[in-house]
Amino acid sequence: LHTTPPNATHCSVRTMADPHRFDDLFSEFGPIKLRRFFGGEGIVADDVMIGMVFDDIIYFHTMEGTRAAFVAEGCKPCTGLKRCKTEMIATQWYALPERLYDDPEELAAWARIALEAMRNSETEKKKRAKRARPGKTAKKKKKR
Repeated sequence: LHTTPPNATHCSVRTMADPHRFDDLFSEFGPIKLRRFFGGEGIVADDVMIGMVFDDIIYFHTMEGTRAAFVAEGCKPCTGLKRCKTEMIATQWYALPERLYDDPEELAAWARIALEAMRNSETEKKKRAKRARPGKTAKKKKKR
């Protein structure tokens, strides 16, 4: 996935920056971890990826019921080229409103909504179901 920031024509791929640079911003929300994610970083809370960072822009996961708040603030979705590399697609991940970068308390409220949206997503439900399967063992290789 390659993202296009709101006022750019393409994005650059970066190496992972300071993994604690958002600690103050998320202080009211709680602990987060940053992980490498498609040339950017994923923001993980409680083992759930609630956000991602590309070109220093934070995007939160949305769903149909939570997206309206982002749209009302004029936020743009994260976009990228489809595998065919000719078709641009918009994702369910929306950039944070600029004002939240200076308001950890309100950002925490938005982060909690993103966490709940991601927990209710089909992707996360499948991951939880897979982890909950009892007796899951690795497949043995056939001897030749």
